[in-house]
Amino acid sequence: MTKNNQSITGTSSNRTFRRTGTVDPHAGLDAISRITRMAFRYPTRAWLAIIATIIAVLMQLSIPVFLGQAVDQTQAVAEARAEPETLYPIAFLLLFASIARGIFTLIHNYTAETVGHLMARDIRNAVYGKIQNLPFSFHDRTHSGDLITVGMLDLEGVRMFFSTALVRTVLVGLLIGLGAALLLSTNLTLGLLALSFVPFAGWRSAVMRLALRKTWLILQERLGILSQVMEENLGGIRVVRAFASSEHEMKKFEIASKSALRLSHERIETRVQNTSIMTLSFFVSMGLVLYFGGRQVASGEITLGTLATFLTFMTILQMPVRQLGMMVNGYARASTCGARLFALIDHESEINNVPDAQDLKIIDGTLKLENVSFAYKGNTDRQAVTGISFEAKKGETIGVIGSPGSGKTTLMHLIPRFYDPTNGTISIDGQDIRRVTLSSVRQAVAVVQQDSFLFTTSIENNIAYANPYTETSQIHDVAESAQLHDYILGLPDKYETIVGERGVSLSGGQRQRLSIARTLMMKPTVLIFDDSTAAIDAETENRFRTAIKEFAKDRVTLIVAHRLASLMHADRILCLDNGQIIEQGTHEDLLLLGGRYRDLYELQMHPNPEILAKKAGIK
Repeated sequence: MTKNNQSITGTSSNRTFRRTGTVDPHAGLDAISRITRMAFRYPTRAWLAIIATIIAVLMQLSIPVFLGQAVDQTQAVAEARAEPETLYPIAFLLLFASIARGIFTLIHNYTAETVGHLMARDIRNAVYGKIQNLPFSFHDRTHSGDLITVGMLDLEGVRMFFSTALVRTVLVGLLIGLGAALLLSTNLTLGLLALSFVPFAGWRSAVMRLALRKTWLILQERLGILSQVMEENLGGIRVVRAFASSEHEMKKFEIASKSALRLSHERIETRVQNTSIMTLSFFVSMGLVLYFGGRQVASGEITLGTLATFLTFMTILQMPVRQLGMMVNGYARASTCGARLFALIDHESEINNVPDAQDLKIIDGTLKLENVSFAYKGNTDRQAVTGISFEAKKGETIGVIGSPGSGKTTLMHLIPRFYDPTNGTISIDGQDIRRVTLSSVRQAVAVVQQDSFLFTTSIENNIAYANPYTETSQIHDVAESAQLHDYILGLPDKYETIVGERGVSLSGGQRQRLSIARTLMMKPTVLIFDDSTAAIDAETENRFRTAIKEFAKDRVTLIVAHRLASLMHADRILCLDNGQIIEQGTHEDLLLLGGRYRDLYELQMHPNPEILAKKAGIK
């Protein structure tokens, strides 16, 4: 782990990512602290922004002083009918202070934004890297739309913290603090009147902070729902079109969109109302200063230049007063957004390398499961698989069959450590896969999934995904083994043909064969076909089995299927029901046994219309 990632990850080890519900206040404070530390990992830019802010504030505070002096000097020149050249020095000082303020404001704005974008890059990389390593169990209970929302909207809230909250705190604090000291030391009465709106504005800011923080959490949830609706619609756009459900989908999206819009309007209303009230209090204070200050000028207690200094300072103060709401919102947004982002980054994965784990050492390639049981998190009352035990040696092919929900896919996902068994052990060559490095297990065990996901790139790149630097001849060999080579050669661009998003330009069988070819590139010790030939026609599947025989000689092969024809050739067949092995043996042994496997065989190979109708409840 790099130094940057260490800083981002922090020390929390028991955080759980949760998109809904309230955020612990302590988590919010911790998030602000961590964001601040992240900003100062770029000390040159961060300190330059703060120093530039301080200088800009000093220049801005000097303008009312110089302006007051200019008014007094102008009045003196007018009364004495002196030469106007005597006003040049003070005019030069005003011009210099204004230009310097503009330059240093530019510097602090630029550097503060730069720090924010650098932080965003670091967090974005950390979030993306974390997602790559989170186990299947995390994705089982977390919608991808939630992750996208966190990675975009929450990231933006954190990115803006340094410029809109932290640096602005320095700006507002110095303007009010030094300005208050200047005014109170000049004239206590007018100083108190000029600052009388500050406590009221601070109270309204606190009220607004609580309201905005609460509504931001709810808004994030509603935007997450909106992302889910859009993502699901895009993923299933062909189903939507096929069922002519565009109008229904539009209504569903409109409901989610209006829900988010209403809350956004409420947030805007809260911010505008409170900002307007704070601004009103400011102008009331200015009116009081003008009234009482005018009377003091008339009585000769203060000069006209002093009154001008007070009024000019209050005009300048109007800007930070308006920014109080933005500053408070920056803190509120960063605390909630940062808490969720860091909860994701700190999320403790159930699938980790043990300390000092060594790479898996392949000797004979023997796979062994001993009394393996597993229950999904949150559903511990029902075991997905129970007491599974079997051994497979190099060159052996094991078939796995059973009704839907019998635990076939779950069992296959335990072998490459997509999940860890709750009981029992899985070993390769006597090495418990939980005691060796996760990367070496995933290199040794390859799964051809039911869902053939393909990337939007060329066919060649999809096949070579596991080994991007492989020879072209090897790509062609595995494509030929997957019975895909001849089809590819018939395409206009052959292996350079671009596959559409998720492989939509290919048929289901072609996607499965391309997925098989991609997996064969890994040359794993254990090769698992998880119902990955269901979309392939019987003739092609038969050619595929013939082509794969040579490849299967040097590894353990597990085949999950619903069609008996896909695994009748296996050296051993496991028949699962309710997560348990109820029968096992060769195809011939299981037929002679006359149990569940025999029933499946008769149903698929010698279907009786009357029996099928009876099973389906048709009279």
